[in-house]
Amino acid sequence: NERFQWYLDLGMPADQLRLRDHDADELSHYSSGTADVEFLFPWGWDELEGIANRGDYDLSAHAARSREKLDYFDQASNERYVPHVIEPAAGATRTMMAFLMAAYDEEEVRGETRTVLRLHPRLAPFKVAVLPLSKKPELTGPTQELLARLQPRWMCDYDETQNIGKRYRRQDELGTPLCITYDFDSLEDGAVTIRDRDSMEQERVPLDGVVDAIEARLGF
Repeated sequence: NERFQWYLDLGMPADQLRLRDHDADELSHYSSGTADVEFLFPWGWDELEGIANRGDYDLSAHAARSREKLDYFDQASNERYVPHVIEPAAGATRTMMAFLMAAYDEEEVRGETRTVLRLHPRLAPFKVAVLPLSKKPELTGPTQELLARLQPRWMCDYDETQNIGKRYRRQDELGTPLCITYDFDSLEDGAVTIRDRDSMEQERVPLDGVVDAIEARLGF
């Protein structure tokens, strides 16, 4: 259950995930019980991770061949036993592929298709994108200062190419949870705009409150 919950905690949809116990004829000779965490891929349900209860097979077999005692004495219960081994086996490549498939989304926005990678913030390559509204030095300078403040805490991207709408779309495709835009009003009011990837909602936040605002939205 803890391994199953790990996938849920990182944003895997519950309806695309299941835990399947192996039938007796599927069990390996060393296993007293095995369960697979399975994901609903486009081709159907397939394994993400296998979790095997190997019992005391490994240590007992090693003890028999090495003639060494590998049991453990429990002082609280005053008994001796051979520890059991639980073996989770998962591959990073297939797991990441499943997260990407689950996160990929397309939606119609004002007559255009918006592609969004709705990755959990902990899985997103960049947590924050810092964007000046234009390439004018009076905006890029303060924006890069803000970037320097944020980089010690989070992986950040900086982008000043093309109009702000196209840059938002690029960050949506990358899965960046938050975009922070420094505009001409920022020079006057000392605030920036934070845009949420999933809802596309925007909020004006004072510069001295940006770090707290990001932390509250990302959860770390």
